[in-house]
Amino acid sequence: MKLKVALVTSVAVLSISSSAWCRVADEKVERVAADKVAIAWTGTTAVDVYMADKADAGVTGGKLIADDNKKGRVEISVDPTARPYFYLVDSRDGAVTEVAERVLPLEQGSNFRDLGGYPAAGGKHVRWGMMFRSGGTPVLTDADLARIKRLALTDMVDLRSSEERVLAPSKIEDVTYTAIGYSMTRLMGPQMKIDTSNLGRTYRNMPTLLAPQLRALFAKLAEDGTTVVYNCSAGQDRTGFATALILSALGVPRDVIFADYHLSTTYRRPQFETVKMDPDAMSTPAMKYIASFQRDPALAKPTVLKDAQGHAFLEQALAEIDEKWGSVEVYLAKEVGVDRADIVKLRAKYLE
Repeated sequence: MKLKVALVTSVAVLSISSSAWCRVADEKVERVAADKVAIAWTGTTAVDVYMADKADAGVTGGKLIADDNKKGRVEISVDPTARPYFYLVDSRDGAVTEVAERVLPLEQGSNFRDLGGYPAAGGKHVRWGMMFRSGGTPVLTDADLARIKRLALTDMVDLRSSEERVLAPSKIEDVTYTAIGYSMTRLMGPQMKIDTSNLGRTYRNMPTLLAPQLRALFAKLAEDGTTVVYNCSAGQDRTGFATALILSALGVPRDVIFADYHLSTTYRRPQFETVKMDPDAMSTPAMKYIASFQRDPALAKPTVLKDAQGHAFLEQALAEIDEKWGSVEVYLAKEVGVDRADIVKLRAKYLE
């Protein structure tokens, strides 16, 4: 099939006089079987669907898998280890929406997901396939490693404490690995216990405690040619805070940032975030604390990231930034070394 109109590589919001037609929206890709995905969207116009094996392939580098589709859904068989990207081409004006699976379907991974597709500054969107966030990766299978290898990652920034990294080393190889040591007690406090009030204090500590890790992370993101994954153990708290700053720098709306943050409750699989260990064999309070997770049935499943009043814990970290630095932009400049010029460069690299 030949497209009748010029194609664009990002979604443009146009003023359309006809109320009977609306642009492709709510696009989503979900794994429905090990070797099958479903692509769904809303919108009343017909759509041509292309599939590619690279995030930057574009429509011309993709394969047409559905022509003039008006159903708003397509299912297609895929290579189980592949990372497919899809282009929804609006048949009315040729506008293109790129979409991929938000979470990687790993056998023994947790919360490993792509930051692509979110609306950002200047009416643009975050590029797919360039930044990934994750939980711990100490028990990945060979199939998981094969799937991750297809991402062509160049760098991994580990936000975990020294104790966590010793107890459960990452299995991801062939990347430049960066980590900066600190004790878990600095993050959680000497009592090393989790409750709602303590977790709020933990988030309040993050802007100061994690500043060295954030400097390393943003430095990697700024380098040319990098594809970066960053992680903590659950991929939700420290990783959620880091993600909030990255997306803020890219001009992603705050409500979208919080929606991404809460996806951890859906995509975490705690049983794969660390290795099996015996608390009685651990030598430090922090190690005993980490090991004790596996004995607590309440922690065997993801918990909602909100306090008793229904406020997201991430609000505490952002409130700390507002109170001490005035804004995320000032915090990034003073504590992370990312000034306005750096933000412009990040947006040029990660937005389209």
